[in-house]
Amino acid sequence: MRAVIQKVSTASVKVDDEIIGNIDNGLLVLVAVKETDGPDDIAYIKKKISNLRIFEDEEGKMNLSVRDVGGSILLVSQFTLYGDVRKGNRPSFTESAGPEMANEYYEKLRDELKSDGFNVETGKFQAHMEVSLINDGPVTILIDSERIV
Repeated sequence: MRAVIQKVSTASVKVDDEIIGNIDNGLLVLVAVKETDGPDDIAYIKKKISNLRIFEDEEGKMNLSVRDVGGSILLVSQFTLYGDVRKGNRPSFTESAGPEMANEYYEKLRDELKSDGFNVETGKFQAHMEVSLINDGPVTILIDSERIV
């Protein structure tokens, strides 16, 4: 599982000219599921989203998590995070999970974050979305559950 996490002062997602997800102060999380992912990958990504310390404390140091600052999460499925362009210029998405598995894991991640007490807004799976954000910092972190050391 792969996630691009951005600290935002505001973010929204629009489908068919209608805003379907909107947050202030929190994290925009673009997430992709790989065909070889399992429950441990969901748990790893959820733990990182919940505990990533990228918000500033009173001394201006990145020392607080989204939970610490009472922030929200905008979770958006984005299979293109597994786009492979090593051979040519047209991305290959052969590592991305199929739609059924990807949606199942995406919804499980969403549900687990909600059950942990987070305000979670979402995009719409397999829809053409327009994502808007103001990246605060800017702070952008890439997390890949396969790169666990």
